[in-house]
Amino acid sequence: MGRWNRLNAIGTLAAIAMACGASFSAPTLAQDVDFSGGWSPLFHEDGPERIPGPDLGDYSGIPINNAARRRADSYDPERTSIVMEYQCRQHGADYSMRGLASLRITRDIDPQTQRVLAFHTRIGFHDMERTIYLDGRPHPPKDAAHTWQGFSTGEWDGNMLNIKTTHLKENYLRRNGLPASDRRTFTEHWTRHGSYLTVVTVIEDPIFLTERLVRSQSWSLDPGLTMGFNPCEYVPEVPAAEGTVPHYLPGKNPFLTEYAIRYGLPLDGVRGGANTMYPEYRLTMGKPAATPQQCTMFCRCMNVGGFCPEKP
Repeated sequence: MGRWNRLNAIGTLAAIAMACGASFSAPTLAQDVDFSGGWSPLFHEDGPERIPGPDLGDYSGIPINNAARRRADSYDPERTSIVMEYQCRQHGADYSMRGLASLRITRDIDPQTQRVLAFHTRIGFHDMERTIYLDGRPHPPKDAAHTWQGFSTGEWDGNMLNIKTTHLKENYLRRNGLPASDRRTFTEHWTRHGSYLTVVTVIEDPIFLTERLVRSQSWSLDPGLTMGFNPCEYVPEVPAAEGTVPHYLPGKNPFLTEYAIRYGLPLDGVRGGANTMYPEYRLTMGKPAATPQQCTMFCRCMNVGGFCPEKP
């Protein structure tokens, strides 16, 4: 074999080796971040609100307007027992990750390109399932059907997955009657740090919010997680006349001050609103509704593990 033939042969073999190496050891890309697996929720953030549930009248930390406040003031918790349409209602996708149910994430992979096409989430409360499309498809027109979980698409930004969700049914911002309209949208930001997953949600609601509502939740990888199913049946739980919708008329809800009195907070502060969420509010917030001598509820729990008893 001549010198040039030998060089050509060597060059061809090198090219083949480089191609094979590229196919078997491609560099890690953002799209290779794998969120799939079983995840157990952590409750170091907003624990009492997320597990036992928020107090009536606690709207603190949420930039609501007067319309949302009036709707929440009329809320009676018996509504979920007497109005059967509420009994099996799922959380909206923007609220679902704040609950106490476990989360499972799976992914679809294109067999040809090996790129992730979609993530699927399942949360063990009323079998909430959602698909997050990563294939570039557009969102449906605004008059398309709305669902509890909405329509979600995702894009990568480095190692963070940004998700946009639209077409949500009316639901709630907090489980004490604070409403969320069917015109809201929200963005999620998923990041994974080893065995921990952090999800930050940013909700925009032109009907009930005056500013964006930002919240975060964290999860811990649980390789042994198993999930069953959570069937739900509509049944009369509390005797009531047909068509009854438990509610309070304006100014008639006797429980709206309990939260402020229990924790020694200003009444105006717990009523929510963007103006109460910034440090400057301390200059004008007024005096507490009461001065409790000691903590009587949720005093030592969440951060040390386990659920919260109502009293220590």
